[in-house]
Amino acid sequence: MADAKVIPFDEDRSRRRPPRRVRVAPPVEPEPVVEPAPAGPAAGGAGWDRRIAGGLAFLRRRITGEYEVDDFGYDKELTDQVLMSLMRPLFDKYFRVEVKGIENIPKEGGALIVANHSGTLPLDGLMLQVAVHDHHPARRHLRLLAADLVFMLPVVNELARKAGHTLACAEDAQRLLEAGELVGVMPEGFKGLGKPFGDRYKLQRFGRGGFVSTALRAGTPIVPCSIVGAEEIYPMVGNAKTLARLLGVPYFPITPTFPLLGPLGAVPLPTKWTIQFGEPIPTDGYSAEAAEDPMLMFNLTDQVREQIQHTLYRLLVQRRSVFF
Repeated sequence: MADAKVIPFDEDRSRRRPPRRVRVAPPVEPEPVVEPAPAGPAAGGAGWDRRIAGGLAFLRRRITGEYEVDDFGYDKELTDQVLMSLMRPLFDKYFRVEVKGIENIPKEGGALIVANHSGTLPLDGLMLQVAVHDHHPARRHLRLLAADLVFMLPVVNELARKAGHTLACAEDAQRLLEAGELVGVMPEGFKGLGKPFGDRYKLQRFGRGGFVSTALRAGTPIVPCSIVGAEEIYPMVGNAKTLARLLGVPYFPITPTFPLLGPLGAVPLPTKWTIQFGEPIPTDGYSAEAAEDPMLMFNLTDQVREQIQHTLYRLLVQRRSVFF
């Protein structure tokens, strides 16, 4: 397997996605209207009837191809009804994620959510997606930007596209923001995801401000986001670099349970998470030429990074325990 490439999220590394077939659905006949369930003992049975009918209708649409995906491969129906349902038990029961500051995400229109990255495996991005969808009053969808390694893996590639993820390049991000979408980026990349346990909650470099430039061009606010709890799910105490090079991955983690316990060591620890969204930083007041100003890029990047770091420290001070 060839060495994995890491795409810095910078405007000078704009890349086009590989061509992809997009299925455009034919007009879908409206589903029959279901009358409200009667009150009393029969109500429970009617609820199950509606669920079964909805499930069968969903299967029919999947079989007949009567569903839509956008230009990026995003399948909203599959994400809402299947993928979110699979991630929700992890979010609600296993990591018991507490969400704060959700009101800082706009009710409509584009916005760029910038978060710290950690945890050895990118579960933090998935939990961030559930947090936005389930806790925002408008139940908005977050479109995450990912490194190209994600799209080189079989199965993972298709699932990522279906869930609305796309390559971490300025071109895709700007198109989504201008279309009024919420876009999520974790500028630390593999440097944050694979950092040693001893460096937990210490933010790595945020690159050269590519995400700031994209937000300026689209005129959308930047929402800093701090995630506490992901650092401890796989305490990375070592990195088998030779094995990582052979496998073509950025790092090969060694934790207290992996690879010692084999597949069992891949089970994350049930830490208690907090996700806090900070006050948005507006960008619509800058001129069109502002995106080319390197000093402004540096200042805004540093402002976002410092806000995330300070919030992480504050949440850590308030945390009673890693697991409670």
